[in-house]
Amino acid sequence: MIPRIYQLQRLHGLAISQTRRTLPRYVHQSAQRNVALPSSPQHGLPTQQPGCSTKSAPAKPVLGRLPTSTVLRSYLITGMSSSPALLSICFNVLRRMLDSKSYLMSIERNPVLSQILKKTFYAQFCVGEKKDEVVANTNFAREVLGYDGILFEYALEVLGGTKPTAEETAREIETWRKGMLQSVEMAKEGDFVGLKWSGLGRHALHLLQTRQPATPEMWSAITAACDAAAAKGVSLLPGAEEEATNPGLEAWTLQLQQKYNRDRAVVYITYQCYLRDISQRLARHLETASKQGYVAGVKLVRGAYLTSEPKGTTFDTKEGTDGMYDSCAESVLKRSWTRAVTPSSPATPFPPVAIVLATHNLPSISAAKSIRAAQLAVSPPSSLPRLTYAQLQGMADEISQSLVQDPTMKKDEKAKVVKCMTWGSTSECLNFLLRRAAENKEAAARTVDTRRAMGRELIRRARHAVGLL
Repeated sequence: MIPRIYQLQRLHGLAISQTRRTLPRYVHQSAQRNVALPSSPQHGLPTQQPGCSTKSAPAKPVLGRLPTSTVLRSYLITGMSSSPALLSICFNVLRRMLDSKSYLMSIERNPVLSQILKKTFYAQFCVGEKKDEVVANTNFAREVLGYDGILFEYALEVLGGTKPTAEETAREIETWRKGMLQSVEMAKEGDFVGLKWSGLGRHALHLLQTRQPATPEMWSAITAACDAAAAKGVSLLPGAEEEATNPGLEAWTLQLQQKYNRDRAVVYITYQCYLRDISQRLARHLETASKQGYVAGVKLVRGAYLTSEPKGTTFDTKEGTDGMYDSCAESVLKRSWTRAVTPSSPATPFPPVAIVLATHNLPSISAAKSIRAAQLAVSPPSSLPRLTYAQLQGMADEISQSLVQDPTMKKDEKAKVVKCMTWGSTSECLNFLLRRAAENKEAAARTVDTRRAMGRELIRRARHAVGLL
């Protein structure tokens, strides 16, 4: 593997001057999709309407907008992620940094270690520490990379710990409140902000796991974030956790939906489709939205806690999870009850919905796009539910860029592509980085396609730089 890395580093040196000439740092565009590049057919996303002539200009590279430094870093990190042994070592090192009290392994006390982390894993998965850095990088994502919006995530979260004192609980709530309000402040109309319940602190996590209501102080912080988001035209995406916590999360989130989702989806619920009963829970929530007259915000993910969930609660195979994901997506995209998503009363009308498909799975994205294409053929775009495709920063860039540059997306005015970008200090982001490492550890094969795409792009740039293309 090491000789391959050296080879790619040499290719990087040849290609970077060409990339700097073709990728300006900031380009202001009034309509991103109207200047989109055609997507590459190698990624499985359609690039041409039926009946159109096949004679056209050669397709430009899907990853051509990415800086070469990003492509090289992605190749190296996804190469490591696809190796279970290397990923396990990385996971253990990150965990040791989190728990370490020594100068050598502490990212807060060791500036050299902090910079190494900042230039590698942090740069791959996180967008910045301070407002100016976050705004500059998200502007680049919008204006140069072409994303229709950003999903801001404040990195602070709690994965457990000792029982806090009342004073510690108050500080944890206030830290979360300030981070959420700053995220909303940095967001623009139409953007999303991740509402990470675990970031509220250890006592909040205990209440969620024991299915108790939030304290008045917690609820005040939560509604302050919701009020700010509603006023600015931003939506909140509360994340899902392990199944022991999810019923509590859903109870809190349903209260917020009933209050804030009267005219549009301000608050979403995240549904983890590796859970065997998730379609039933989705059906119950949709039925509640229909009866109470609010917009159901639905975010579909596959799930990130496979190894820690109780036995029997999740599907045994990837195919089972994929089937559940696609069944739930089909129901909400078509706004119709199905065998998988069935209400207790068949006469219940399907409620208005807004949908976020947060997935790196290309077949699921292709299936959703096919449904939308069929709908657009017979219905005006304004009649369709809002649909957002979302992928994490540093992962599945080949899919995100294919979506952004796909000309078939132009006429779907209620669909968009966003990147989930996490912000916060290096130490605040460490728990987030551990989660990313854990997710890749459970689905290492998922990073192989990205690694291959990045490798091909590096070779293409090197060949272009020496005049071979």
